[in-house]
Amino acid sequence: MTELRQILIFLAAFLIVAVASNQISKVFLRIRLPLVTGLLVIGIIAGPDLLGLISSDAVKNLAFINDFALAYIAIAVGSELHFEEMRSRFKSIAYMTVSQMVIIFIICSAGVYILSGLIPFLNNLHIADRIAVSILVATIFIARSPASAIAVINELRAKGPFTQTVLGVSVLKEFFVIVIFTLTFTAAVTLVNETPLSADFIGDIAIELAMALVLGWLFGKLMELIMGISVHSRIKIALILLMGFGIFRLCYFIRDLTEKNFFAQIHIEPLLVCIIGSLLMTNRGKHRPEFLKTLKEAGTPVYVVFFTMIGATISLDVVSRWWTVALILTGIRLVSIIAAAFTGGVLAGDPMKFNKIAWAGYVSPAGVSIGLTAIIATEFQGWGKDLASIVMAVIILNQLIGPPLLKWAIIHLGESHIRTGRAFSATQGFSVLFGIENQSVALAMQLINNGWKVRLVSVGNTANEIVSSGIETARINQINSDTLKQVGVDMAESIVAMLSDDENFRICEIAYEKFGISEIIVRLNQRNNFTRFQRLGVKIVEPSTAIVSLLDHYVRSPQTTSLLLGMQEGQDTLEIDVNNPDFYGLALRDLRLPQDIIILSVTRGGLMIISHGYTRLRKGDVLTMVGSKKSLEEVKRKFGR
Repeated sequence: MTELRQILIFLAAFLIVAVASNQISKVFLRIRLPLVTGLLVIGIIAGPDLLGLISSDAVKNLAFINDFALAYIAIAVGSELHFEEMRSRFKSIAYMTVSQMVIIFIICSAGVYILSGLIPFLNNLHIADRIAVSILVATIFIARSPASAIAVINELRAKGPFTQTVLGVSVLKEFFVIVIFTLTFTAAVTLVNETPLSADFIGDIAIELAMALVLGWLFGKLMELIMGISVHSRIKIALILLMGFGIFRLCYFIRDLTEKNFFAQIHIEPLLVCIIGSLLMTNRGKHRPEFLKTLKEAGTPVYVVFFTMIGATISLDVVSRWWTVALILTGIRLVSIIAAAFTGGVLAGDPMKFNKIAWAGYVSPAGVSIGLTAIIATEFQGWGKDLASIVMAVIILNQLIGPPLLKWAIIHLGESHIRTGRAFSATQGFSVLFGIENQSVALAMQLINNGWKVRLVSVGNTANEIVSSGIETARINQINSDTLKQVGVDMAESIVAMLSDDENFRICEIAYEKFGISEIIVRLNQRNNFTRFQRLGVKIVEPSTAIVSLLDHYVRSPQTTSLLLGMQEGQDTLEIDVNNPDFYGLALRDLRLPQDIIILSVTRGGLMIISHGYTRLRKGDVLTMVGSKKSLEEVKRKFGR
């Protein structure tokens, strides 16, 4: 009972540190470094070697946290292996994956073996032990982080062959690293225990892989059952993580049981079991969309807890003593990545401009690398913890340089599609509408009646006979940044694209990337084009869905619908940008607004927040209001519009 009480105290103290770590580590995002790096650094600072907020006893007693987190990481890796999305670049992904696994493993194994002779706690080991160290470290060095790749790709809105290949290889390598680690770990244990290599050894590995496949299949089926239960998503992810933890405990039980009662130890890699179950769930499961969404929601707290704990386990004494070794290992890994990426690209027949800088996409180590390092520290007494600290130092160095290198490569190859900053102020109340037809003309007339300046633009030889003399028109023959600038897109507060989907997408892309316009509205023609517009971040109007939604709201809430559509006489809606310093920090309940004004929503940082009377305004907030036209004019003056 006393031991349980002590564990609960350690756990409570650690969770407080983890919450603080999550907040403090966000500072690293501001200096363009990954959140993971920040969590590791905070863990180191809070660990036994510095502040001691997480003691050595706490690290030892809370080791079970790693099993929960590693289960999640393995499941997350499997969820990224969606084979349908890899088809278009499968050849490049396959060659790049194989070349990196082979070349990086060979170069790093040889480099680590040679270097081990210079490290005091390794140079006295037997040759077999040094080989075990070499193959384990080389396996860890193969992995590349899908999480950091996805973060950079999303940040840059990157797309193109290089981006597809990097993402596909990153995900596929992380899967195979776990498979290879299962083999090398078993081989390392055999070498360290001086077990002779025989046909039985090969048979044991085959049995272990077969059992992992069976358990993985069962795990996938159980996850499918859980996702089909009608409960909150948090309960589902909790059950999945508990099952993942159970997989780890079951594998440990089988290992200990076979070691005590049989001639050979059966080591089933729990990471492999979890990743197989997740892979099946992702590619064959009926609840894949909800499964992916649930995993994503759980990611942040799991990573915060795991990486903070890993940081606390790093021995600063070892790192400070052997930082030169960490730098050399980083150099060896980098050389192997350069050789492997170039070879893989050449074999796949990729353009030479890709092959020369392809290595920049594979530097960041994977999150699972840290998990595998933790396994080494736990399983190999004596040199395991010291070796893990050096490897962790290498991982941190690579985390520092990896994301910036990938970002540079994507931008250099022209696959970045980020919104440009506007070097000028948009003309308020000015909108450019693309496409001349009855709906666009009707929209233009309504905007004009509400005080907007509107320009209708036709592309090609569209006739302008239906346009009344009160609407300004223009014509362009092709869609590019120069022609869009000629018709005033660079000064527009908003644009509306009502042409074909391909033409609309080209207009939206240029307006986003070249002119930095935030208010882009597109009328969708084909439902299957929805995703690419959504990724661009534009507002999408699909006519058929919009009509059904409108009728639904009319049935359920006719008065509100009429009000919001401006069909109530004398009523209208208004969006106000909070850019007046007088209102910063002021609560909504303290705003002196006309009595017939209702605040419908507050949008902050592009996201609608749940607001109430005590919500305080911040610079850049957007208030959506409804009320009489007279009162709305008064609000405009009050906010300085």
